[in-house]
This record gives sequence, C-alpha cells and structure tokens, in this order.
Amino acid sequence: MTNEELARGLWRKAESRYRTVHEAIRQEDFAYAIRSAQECVELCLKALLISAGVDPPKWHDVGSVLLDHTQRFPSLDRSLLEEMAFISRNLRGDRERSMYGDEMLGLSPDRLYSQFDGETAQGWAEKVFGVCAGFLRNNRE
Repeated sequence: MTNEELARGLWRKAESRYRTVHEAIRQEDFAYAIRSAQECVELCLKALLISAGVDPPKWHDVGSVLLDHTQRFPSLDRSLLEEMAFISRNLRGDRERSMYGDEMLGLSPDRLYSQFDGETAQGWAEKVFGVCAGFLRNNRE
C-alpha cells in the first residue's frame, strides 16, 4: 500500500466520523459527538501527516508531531497548525471519558457532557476537517 492510498483510506474514515459528529448533535448525544469529533480530528491529522511524507505515531494525539513538521505544510500558517494541535490535545483528553464516563466521579458520559461541549467539539472537528480537506485537495491537483 502506498502512502497516498493510506492517506485516502484514513480520509474516508475521517469523512465518516465527520458525518457521525453532525448526526450525534442532531440526536442530542453530546458525549458521542465528542468521541466522534476526536476520532475525526485524529484521522484528519494522520491523513495530513501521511500525505506530507510523515509516518504518524500509533497514539491518538498527533498534534505535537504536526508541530514538529511545520516545514512540510508551507501553505498553512504556524498559528493554524498550533490551533489544530490544541484541538487534538483537548479532544484526546475526553476520548475515554466520552465513551465510558468517569468512574471516580461516578458519572456516565451523558452526565459529563452538555450541548455546549458537543457543539464545541463539532466546531473543532469542522475546523480541522476543513483545513485538512483544503490541503489534501490542493496537494492532489
């Protein structure tokens, strides 16, 4: 499998998660929207890294790797890359809690997250998805 094929495969998965975020918001399942947003962002950033010739690590928050390779993304402002790293780091922090809840607090995922939380995660996913879609589209042309 080539890097381009791998990047495209991850991008298709990111597109699926992106649609899931919107559907979860529509159904008022805000914890699932957060989980799906995290997965969307992770897959977008990994597709972006692979398309630029960087082998992403096998962990969930690759924002620091993105910042280590800013020179590979000359069309993207450093501040934009920093924002995407911030988004990745913040969503990573909620990955497990949005799925399983918080045992220490005795709260289910549905009790942990509000509409505001879900919509914030949705906005973050939209931001990263849009930036990555533009970059990937421009690099394939």
